[in-house]
Order: sequence, then structure tokens, then C-alpha cells
Amino acid sequence: MLGHSSTQPAMVTGTQTVAASRFYPWLVFALSFGLLLSDYMSRQVLNAVFPLLKAEWALSDTELGALGGIVALMVGLLTFPLSILADRWGRVKSLTLMAALWSVATLGCALANNFGEMFIARLCVGIGEAAYGSVGIAVVLSVFPRHLRASLSSAFIAGGAFGSVLGMAAGGTLSAQFGWRWAFAGMAIFGLVLVVIYRALITEPRLQAQRRALGEDAAPEVQRESMTIRPLLSALFSARSILCAYVGSALQLLVMGALLAWMPSFLSRYYGMATDRAGITAAAFVLAAGAGMVVCGALTDWVARHSPSRKWLMAIGYSVTCCVLLAVAFRLPAGTAQLALIGAGMLLVGGTAGPASAVVANLTRPAIHATAFATLTLANNLLGLAPGPFVTGVLADRIGLLGALQWIPLTGLLAAVCFIAGRRYYTADLERLERQRGAK
Repeated sequence: MLGHSSTQPAMVTGTQTVAASRFYPWLVFALSFGLLLSDYMSRQVLNAVFPLLKAEWALSDTELGALGGIVALMVGLLTFPLSILADRWGRVKSLTLMAALWSVATLGCALANNFGEMFIARLCVGIGEAAYGSVGIAVVLSVFPRHLRASLSSAFIAGGAFGSVLGMAAGGTLSAQFGWRWAFAGMAIFGLVLVVIYRALITEPRLQAQRRALGEDAAPEVQRESMTIRPLLSALFSARSILCAYVGSALQLLVMGALLAWMPSFLSRYYGMATDRAGITAAAFVLAAGAGMVVCGALTDWVARHSPSRKWLMAIGYSVTCCVLLAVAFRLPAGTAQLALIGAGMLLVGGTAGPASAVVANLTRPAIHATAFATLTLANNLLGLAPGPFVTGVLADRIGLLGALQWIPLTGLLAAVCFIAGRRYYTADLERLERQRGAK
């Protein structure tokens, strides 16, 4: 049983003595969370300026969806190999390099003069952001006790929603006041400032000291180097319940990705809102999604504190309820009732993130957590966040944006089916993993 000691002894790392601290893990969380905000601010600021780009460059909804989806596609394709490289090269150095790259690429978006240039800049944003979520959450979880995993995972992942809020709201405001180019430039400056702060305050020796204080592996990246591909793949994919968690999480996030990308355009087209007001209003809905992630994660930890399998029941409930709320909402006429139901659905749209992340952490060893979360991120992006905006754009060109948004929430039912299957196998898979650990 892991826990905190009442005293914080000095820990020796190489030739350097570092004192364990209750404050330092929260500093790690705060700065890692801040960079995640920057990640999603740079990613989602585009959504706030969709109407301006559509008018200035005469873009179709499919092209707009491609600009939104290319980032998630690159994240999905590159998160696994880049996470492995980060484990071996050093997580702190990797995180700062990633953040610097996506910030510079966002500055490139501000300088783009046509669809092609913007597409290339957005592709580079995706390369920079590819492994941040998986490596960042591995760093955060490594310095906290196990019983906080669902809460911390959901709170950290909620940074994506909060970053989207800030990106949409600030992007809408900046674009209305100074033009859409300054919306991208503002996000880039924020990211570069955080890179400097993170690199100065977060160090590998301090992270290792915290892991030792918790009784965890002090340097999981060293242990990972000796693991060959076959055992690694077996650890990541052999359990049927973990496969269900990957796919279920991704399908639910397809709904979230579609709404994050298209809510400003929906409000502009069907409620006649100006760019700045549509961005701020959409940001409020995304804020509800972020708050819902945190609350759902904490609620899941509380409900499942004595029965881990209840995490699956919570994920099932979040998916089904969200599907019903959003499917009904987008079939109502424009008005207060529609907006209220959309808001209620947004509270639950990311609720499965915490339970899914906790399940993945519980079913894998700490030494491969970065790669395990990379696998979850890969699934989330390739099956969810990347196709969400693009598929919605393709449907919108054929049946209208409202028609597309009426169908997209039904993906949540498929997510619920995956979680139902995962719950069936979870206990046996967990017991098998514990036996394997005990045999070593």
C-alpha cells in the first residue's frame, strides 16, 4: 500500500541530495497543466477564427475541418514513437522541446497567407503536440500516490478543455480587435513564456526524488530501455479490458472533438453571433466540459474507492447520458432550451477521460506508463479527435452543420458498448497482472 510519510527525508540522486517535498508535486502539476493549456490554446484558437478564414480565403467546411483535424491526426500518428523517445532521451527535455515547437508553429499560423501555408503550419503544431499529453500525464502521476490517479488524470486532461476555452475566448476577442493573425500570435507568445519557466523549475533529479519518496521506480525510463518490443506490446495490448478502454475513450472523444471544433460556427450560423461573441459563448460550453471532466473524475474515484470495477459503470453512464442529452438538444429549435441541453451534455462529454486513464494506469506497470498513455492518446486522436472535426465538416457540406451535429452524438452509444465489454474482463485482467508482478 503506497502512501505519504509524515516526514520528508532527503533523497540522494547521483551526487546531488534533494529533499522530498509535498509542494513540489503540485508545482509539477501546475506547470505541466499550464503547458497543456498552451497546447490546446494553440490547437483550438483556429476554431474561433473559422468564420473569418472561411470568408477571407473562400474555404469549404471540409477544408476547415481538415485544418482542425490535421493536428489531432499528427498527434495520433506520432504520439507512440515520440513518447518512447521521450522516455529514453529525458521527459523534461522532451516536454520543453515539444512546447517550443508547437509555439513557434503557431506563430507560423499567424504568418500564413493561404490554405496550404496554414495547413503546413498546423501540421507542425500537431508534431509539437504529439506526445505532450502522454508524457506530461506520466510525469504528473509519477510524483503522486496511486489512489489519486482518476482525479489527477481527469483534472490534467481537463486542461485540454480549459485550454480550448481560453483559446476560443481569447482568439475570438483578439481577432475581433486586431485581426485573426494576432489570435495565433498571442497563443504563441504565451507558450514560449511557459517553456522558459518550466525548463527552469522542473528537473529530472527532483522528479526522481519524489518517485523514491512514494516507493515507485525512480527512473522508469531506464527500465524501459531494456524491454524489447514484444513484451512491451504484450503489456499494452494483451488485456481485453485495456483494449476496450482505448476504443471506448476514443469514440466518446470523437463527440467532444467535433463540438470543440464546430460550436463557434454553429453559434455564428444558427444564432447570428459575431465572431467574438460566438467564441466567448462556445468557450463557456467548453468550460462546462472541462469542469465536468474534473467533477466526473473525482466522483468516479469516490464511487469506485472500494470497487475498482465501478469505474466502468461510471464511464457507461457518462457516455449514454451525454448521447441522449446532445441528440435531443440538436433536434430542438434554436433557443434557450437547446442551449441548456447542449450545456448539460457538455458537462458529461469528457467524463470518461478520468475512468479510462485510471484503468490504463492500473493495467500497466509504472515503468511503461508514458508509453501506455501514448497508446491511449493514439487511440483518442486517430479514432476520436482527428476524425471528429473532419467527419462533421464532410457531413456539414452535405446535410448542413445542424444535421451533422444531430448524428455525431450517437457515437457515444458505441463507446458505451466498449465500456460494457471492458467491465466484463477487467477483474480477471487485473488479477492476472498482479500475479505477474508477484512472480517477478
